[in-house]
Amino acid sequence: MSAVGDFFRPSTISGKAVIAVVVIAAVAIGVNSFQPAPKRAGEVTVPVSVEKVTRQDVPVTRVGYGTVRAFNSVVLKVRVDGALQKILFKEGQDVNEGDVLAQIDPRPYQAALNQALAKKSQDEAQLAKARNDLRRFTTLNASQFASQQSLENQQTTVAGLEAALKSDEAAVENARVQLGYTTISAPVSGRIGLRAADVGNIMRAADQVGLAVISTVHPISAIFSLPASELPTLTRVGFAKPMEVHAYTSDDKEKLASGELLTVDSAVDETSGSVKLKATFQNADNRLWPGQSISAHLLVTTEKNALTVPANAVQRGPTGLFVYVVGADNKVAARPVETTETFGNQVIVVSASIAEGDMVVTNGQSRLQPGSKVSVHTEPAAKGDAKAEAVKGGER
Repeated sequence: MSAVGDFFRPSTISGKAVIAVVVIAAVAIGVNSFQPAPKRAGEVTVPVSVEKVTRQDVPVTRVGYGTVRAFNSVVLKVRVDGALQKILFKEGQDVNEGDVLAQIDPRPYQAALNQALAKKSQDEAQLAKARNDLRRFTTLNASQFASQQSLENQQTTVAGLEAALKSDEAAVENARVQLGYTTISAPVSGRIGLRAADVGNIMRAADQVGLAVISTVHPISAIFSLPASELPTLTRVGFAKPMEVHAYTSDDKEKLASGELLTVDSAVDETSGSVKLKATFQNADNRLWPGQSISAHLLVTTEKNALTVPANAVQRGPTGLFVYVVGADNKVAARPVETTETFGNQVIVVSASIAEGDMVVTNGQSRLQPGSKVSVHTEPAAKGDAKAEAVKGGER
């Protein structure tokens, strides 16, 4: 028998061993047949998030930082010297124009008024007598019983007393005014601050420190600055109607009030290259306070039906800004864009390389290149719909 036949004889290898070898080979072949073929590098898909390109009305704003100021701020000072007799207000009280707030001792000024009135009465009596004498001198002179010189002297006396009476009337009026100054009234409506004097103090008109400060906070104003480069935009839009101004906290996290632009300063600050603007707010809920720092958002205009994309979709490349647009075959293409205004989490696009409804990549761009295949995940709007975002952007 040949060597091969000898190898397969039962004495050389058992039948069970042969069967085991055959089974293991079959299993190995079967497992290999179910392994997926490795993908080629060009077929790898990149998971990304996308959003649609939309059209909407976009508020165009300019942001400046400034300080809230009282619409009117008046130092309540005395206008005559004297002892402070009464204080009729409470610190922090809201007062109306004309409210009596304090009283200076009026007695010296009442005495001065009485004296002026007495002097006036005395001169009135003398004038009445002089006029009667003038009438008699006129009659006697016509009958040749009084000289012309006597008549003229009496006329001079009457004229002098008439002038003295006018002086008395002015003195009486001045005394009345001085007496009126002893009653201190609110010159404007507003909130009164901390008082600087107590009852019993001697107040003097020459004192630099007043009794208190009244600040008008309804309405209230704010002064903020914008770069002088924004002046062409402001003048182009014009001031035919008041521009809206929205006041936010200095960190832009919370809206405080809405108002309107009152005026633009007549000159540019040469040191900072900025121009000051003044806005007014009704401040019904007292969320603005004099001295408070704010971020003012001036609504310049509204871009109607503007083409917009999410801000995080815009990428910067060697040749400028671009976005990745997902095609019907789930492959991306880089499209150049030009942008203008940013509002909320959206930006206005002024380029024709994309259209409304295009799907742009908002997350995962770092792994993409033109032609990459993607698996798409559509992101929901972060805070409401696009209109709500536009409104928010306009206010901020």
